[in-house]
Amino acid sequence: MSKKQATEKQKKMLKALEKAYPDARPALHFQSPFQLLVAVLLSAQCTDERVNIVTKELFSLAPDAFAMDKLGEETIRDIIKSCGLYKNKAKNIAGLSHILVEQYHGEVPSDRESLESLPGIGRKSANVVMSVAFGIPALAVDTHVFRVSRRMGFSDGNDVLKVEQDLMDLIPESRWCEAHHWLIFHGRRVCKAQRPLCDQCPVEEDCPKLHFNEKKKKK
Repeated sequence: MSKKQATEKQKKMLKALEKAYPDARPALHFQSPFQLLVAVLLSAQCTDERVNIVTKELFSLAPDAFAMDKLGEETIRDIIKSCGLYKNKAKNIAGLSHILVEQYHGEVPSDRESLESLPGIGRKSANVVMSVAFGIPALAVDTHVFRVSRRMGFSDGNDVLKVEQDLMDLIPESRWCEAHHWLIFHGRRVCKAQRPLCDQCPVEEDCPKLHFNEKKKKK
């Protein structure tokens, strides 16, 4: 198969994912860029369902950076303790809230450099905030996006930066935000890590299933 033919097949699969998940959107609940920032930070090693339960209480007490800064690390820690790594997350939430108040008048910056300078915010989290909160083209690569992209042949990268670059090269910039959610939905609902539901997959006939059994081979 030529490179052109492979690219056409990849684009065909992406169109199938778009058709399969027209409702693809963020699963986290938020009402402002600040709340999204905090929710994304909390989502590391924690399900979105759990994060939404936790943030319902947290945001009722501290809906913005000013209130969160006043709430303090100890109270934040008590509220979010059902999330993984809650001690470090509480420290980061308190820290970034204070920085936003002191340096940004309580507003969340929209540029990558400023976002990544905040405690607990890396490239993936910055991409999510830029994309979802501000509509800036960005493509966040989480565990679902990484797995699905490699299985479906969108990327052969062994790290998130390479996968992100390959996806940006393949997908038009205007669709980066939506494509991120198609891949996440597909990874959660069908192309699961341990037991992918290939018989329910909308792209099964075209999927090369690359890196499909790599965990088994390593054992």
